[in-house]
Amino acid sequence: MQTTLMKFLSILLIALCAGQRVLSQPAASSGPFLQRPGRSIVKLNLTSPVLKNYSVQYERVLNKFLSVAIAGRIMPASTLPFRNQIKNRITKEEIRFVDEAIDKIKFTNYAFTPEVRFYLGRKGYGHGFYIAPYYRFAKYKMLRNTIAYDENGTHYAVDLSGAVTAHTGGVLLGAQWHLGRSLGLDLWIAGLNLGSGKGSLSGIADRPLTPDDQAELKDQLKKIDIPYAREAIDVNENGGRMELTGPWAGIRTGLLLTFRF
Repeated sequence: MQTTLMKFLSILLIALCAGQRVLSQPAASSGPFLQRPGRSIVKLNLTSPVLKNYSVQYERVLNKFLSVAIAGRIMPASTLPFRNQIKNRITKEEIRFVDEAIDKIKFTNYAFTPEVRFYLGRKGYGHGFYIAPYYRFAKYKMLRNTIAYDENGTHYAVDLSGAVTAHTGGVLLGAQWHLGRSLGLDLWIAGLNLGSGKGSLSGIADRPLTPDDQAELKDQLKKIDIPYAREAIDVNENGGRMELTGPWAGIRTGLLLTFRF
């Protein structure tokens, strides 16, 4: 049995190596593709640092009209971009605790986005306008931190933490140009993605909460209005927890510097 298995693995390895060699070399009949740069394109998103994250993409050209790609994005621990707009969006009124949390708490996130590209122009082979259906998995995490504040003469301190996971899909419209044999630009014109997200936000108080404190905390949490999200609130003597579920949406845009080989 062991000898048979070894023979099978050897044959499989030889077949895989031969297949990889065939895939990595264009056929003699491929015409203009022989004069074009390589099929692999690595890209650096030049606009993502504006949103405090870093994004790269790898694209593999399969033929004149078709390619596949995968992008990765990561945001190191940082305060939220556009904090004032977010505060205005999620609170019906000024809530000191929420304002302090959004201003001070640090967040991280990462995402993976595989896509299939269909090039529409005559040149093709990773050049020109394209349409790209894609899927995105993203996770957003709020690092645990202590928020201290005073309310009605009483000092409070709460340890906050939370995370949200989102699954979305969409279609990206864009255009890619070669500036030379190796360098180029990829413009993500617009790509709306829709799906669903699920997560939670929890806070642990520095002291046991009285029934009145719990009622006040629950009332404050109800004032947080996250658009289109369903919120389930649980409050006890140790603090509170908010479970969130609902639709999730985003827009992909950007300008990427490309390296082809």
